[in-house]
Amino acid sequence: MLTRDILIVEDNPADVRLMQEALRTLEPAVTVYVTVDGEEAMRFLKRQGKFDSAPRPRLIFLDFNLPKGGSLDLLRALKADASLRLIPIAILTSSDVAKDISQAYELHANCYLTKASDLDSFFQIIRWAAYFWIDIATAPPVADPIDPLAFTVGL
Repeated sequence: MLTRDILIVEDNPADVRLMQEALRTLEPAVTVYVTVDGEEAMRFLKRQGKFDSAPRPRLIFLDFNLPKGGSLDLLRALKADASLRLIPIAILTSSDVAKDISQAYELHANCYLTKASDLDSFFQIIRWAAYFWIDIATAPPVADPIDPLAFTVGL
């Protein structure tokens, strides 16, 4: 069975709390993980350091305006990595500037969500995006790690 794990990459604690609150009502429940910048997100996704047992998320909510290890660099790196590129990435931002939207899609973001100004609409956007990517869209199969011994002659 596929997991119901979501990674939020967001440096603003208030936005993180709001997103966690929005996702709390999903049924069946989702498990939410949070990283605060692009560098930490890559360590989580690559299962490095304290994240050595991190799950592979079904969805990543990515703040478009991150500090160190910026959002565009992270998006570019994720979509260039064969082991991570199929994880859906939902850009979440307050920007509705056409250049930002185009840039996100050119880097292969799966969707671009503009943060609503009122709380109910914000919650609805987060819930609908999570519901779509976790419950409606069919996720690609996750390849098992290649067993190097399988290529040894005689095995």
